[in-house]
Amino acid sequence: MGDATMRTWDTSADVVVVGYGGAGVVAALAARETGAEVLAIDRYIGGGATALSGGIVYAGGGTWVQRAAGIEDDVDNMLAYLRAEVGDAVSEQTLRRFCEGSAAMIDWMTGHGVPFDPSLCPYKTSYPTDDHYLYYSGSENSGGFRELARPSQRGHRAHGRGVSGKKIFQPLAASAAKRGVKAQTATRATGLIVENGRVVGVHATTLADAPAKVLRRFTLLSKISAKPGVYHPGLRKAVQAQLDRLERRYGRPISIQARSGVVVTTGGFIANGAMVNKHAPAYPWAEGLPLGTAGDDGSGITMAQEIGAAVGKMDAMSTWRFIAPPSAFFGSIAVDANGQRMIDESRYGAALGAAIATSPGNRAWLLLDAELEAEARRQIGPQSVWFQRMQAERLLRVGRVTGNTIEEVAARAGIEPAALRKTVDAHNRAIAGNLPDPMGKPADIRRSLLAGPFALLDISFKARLSYPMPMLTLGGLLVDEDTGAVRTEDGGTIPGLFAAGRAAVGVCSNSYVSGLSIADCVFSGRRAGAHAVEPVAQLS
Repeated sequence: MGDATMRTWDTSADVVVVGYGGAGVVAALAARETGAEVLAIDRYIGGGATALSGGIVYAGGGTWVQRAAGIEDDVDNMLAYLRAEVGDAVSEQTLRRFCEGSAAMIDWMTGHGVPFDPSLCPYKTSYPTDDHYLYYSGSENSGGFRELARPSQRGHRAHGRGVSGKKIFQPLAASAAKRGVKAQTATRATGLIVENGRVVGVHATTLADAPAKVLRRFTLLSKISAKPGVYHPGLRKAVQAQLDRLERRYGRPISIQARSGVVVTTGGFIANGAMVNKHAPAYPWAEGLPLGTAGDDGSGITMAQEIGAAVGKMDAMSTWRFIAPPSAFFGSIAVDANGQRMIDESRYGAALGAAIATSPGNRAWLLLDAELEAEARRQIGPQSVWFQRMQAERLLRVGRVTGNTIEEVAARAGIEPAALRKTVDAHNRAIAGNLPDPMGKPADIRRSLLAGPFALLDISFKARLSYPMPMLTLGGLLVDEDTGAVRTEDGGTIPGLFAAGRAAVGVCSNSYVSGLSIADCVFSGRRAGAHAVEPVAQLS
């Protein structure tokens, strides 16, 4: 590629951040806090999957939000729980560092304008209503985990009506702009520039100089592709075709110099079906709802691989099947097509999703009796936001079969009646005899299923707009856990290249609970941004 000093650069900065979503804006802020000049580029309009998300940050160890809500927590307690969820995704030392810095992370985000609120959710749910902003966002209160650590609410929902992801990204982006971070949208990275073994810049195509009406159209189409496009693959495909045409017609190739480092924060690869099929061929990608933007296509990962980067956990996927609200559904039992119990139903939805992903035909049902169903119906209104209400009503009105007996409802669902009877009897006997639940469900959540008519609600994996199956990828580039530098296959690192968020292996790359990905974006983004530049004069 020649000598870097002889190259003509279109623009330059100390640190160039590729991808301006949650991890990207955090990395940019962290680099800027060292005094570095920072340029962040994004193929679309910024925000990434974080802006589309529910805006949950998994944090504990005694955050100001927890203290204000009267919740007791400490680092060791948080670590004991997360150790069971995280496994070997990161080292014990890194996980401890993540927990030790958790309370300070919320302080840092608060200082940059992200709003949190200590209103505690009084019931277990997959996502709280606009009345509540601190809740059990994982399996902390489920069977097995209670014995490992004292259950503490750690799901910090950013304060704002509706889904709150925008309340995380927008304040951070505003803070970054105020502090001098330059963000250039409609700019697509196409390759990394390497000189003498070091990453020194980025090849890109930009629409920055396109006519104003073209940029307005590009912005509008980007918003449609992101949402509602996330819910409608056909719509996203059509919109992406228009965006691609605009890029081809008006895009200008540029070279961006990174005097100190490049940080890849382009997200995962859930929007790239071919890439998912390559790394996880058994994954039911076609049945789910890819959680992210069209930019989550793995391009940042493959771009780094082209210059020798190592990857890990590429077969790790998270598929969510939420059954609550209503919280009464946690008292039901989840069975597969053979009538066998699958899991402690009070676990986080990703754990249930993982169980369904390995069940025969990806089929699964929730069994309720008349009393439990009546309780669930009463809870839908007060416990649900609009999309949860839609899902609950769909389960109870469309995706159900009923029968006056266990045998009758099983036969109508295509389940072996004797097998389901055996499962239900074992469940009821354990409750009556005050015996441990076979799946570990805590006693205060269990409910006997005795009174007909019985209902089986279909929670199988199917492509259903009214009951979608959100999913995302968890693997990516391997990084040095102290610096965020991208590693090579031989265990070294690529000088000048860093990665964070879902483009990299991180805290949530084995197991996902709500908020852990955004928390990892902040943790890994701050790490990569701070190490991507040699410290210069601190900002005043």
